[in-house]
Amino acid sequence: MKSDNIDVMERLRRDLEDSYDEEFELELDDRIEDAAKNAETGAINDAREERRHYFRELFRLQGELVKLQDWVVASGHRVVIVFEGRDAAGKGGIIKRITQRLNPRVCRVAALPAPNDRERTQWYFQRYVAHLPAAGEIVLFDRSWYNRAGVERVMGFCDDAQYEEFFRSAPEFERMLVRSGIQLIKYWFSISDEEQESRFLGRIHDPLKQWKLSPMDLESRRRWEDYTRAKEVMFERTHMPEAPWWVVPADNKKKARLNCIHHLLSQIPYQEIEHSPIILPERKRHEDYARRPVPHEICVPQIY
Repeated sequence: MKSDNIDVMERLRRDLEDSYDEEFELELDDRIEDAAKNAETGAINDAREERRHYFRELFRLQGELVKLQDWVVASGHRVVIVFEGRDAAGKGGIIKRITQRLNPRVCRVAALPAPNDRERTQWYFQRYVAHLPAAGEIVLFDRSWYNRAGVERVMGFCDDAQYEEFFRSAPEFERMLVRSGIQLIKYWFSISDEEQESRFLGRIHDPLKQWKLSPMDLESRRRWEDYTRAKEVMFERTHMPEAPWWVVPADNKKKARLNCIHHLLSQIPYQEIEHSPIILPERKRHEDYARRPVPHEICVPQIY
């Protein structure tokens, strides 16, 4: 019996290591970027303690996110979180860290592609409505209806009348969401001109990241000031008590993630939900049961 307990503990230890390895893999790109910056500046890389602190806080905050998820399910709360910001500002990174430990049936991501011909003829907000949460759900919008106030305005994909209509409709649309019981939280990830240039160059020279660069991303570099003006107008016309904008300074990716998750947790009045103890039932065994062998030809080759 003692041997069985040791085996169970060993399996649990390996599972925990695998979980940590997954997070380390996500962070590998950051470590490479940090090392390159340190090499360029001649700085001594003494960031080991900082990384320990980052992971310690990240795992703690992710534990709180699990509690938040349980409360959302139990209470039937509905949450929409909008992530906006310049290209390469780190929206995808924070979304990965928020959803990493959560149930995708409870917390899901809506990352809509460019509208098709049919969607262009619909009410502008119509395709976003289909992704709104039901009771006990959290939806994270990786970009949202604010495309019209940003990229569509700057790149000329909407005319002046459509642009003005958006600003007449968006505040009312969001007030409708709030009145219906949906909690709406809006984040803008802010990075400097120099940091965006550095991240773009990192993507250009990394074959594993080049897919992240679209012609639109590259054009955004040339139109930096146009995007700044569009953002300022967007804040002025859509920042309101029912759904304020929250700005996340994001030149430091790790600090931005921790600060955003910490703030998100502070915005929702969750509490820990008590669960009944979970008891794993013993597996029933039947003498007449014999497991059939798996045909060799359908097995994945064991290369590793």
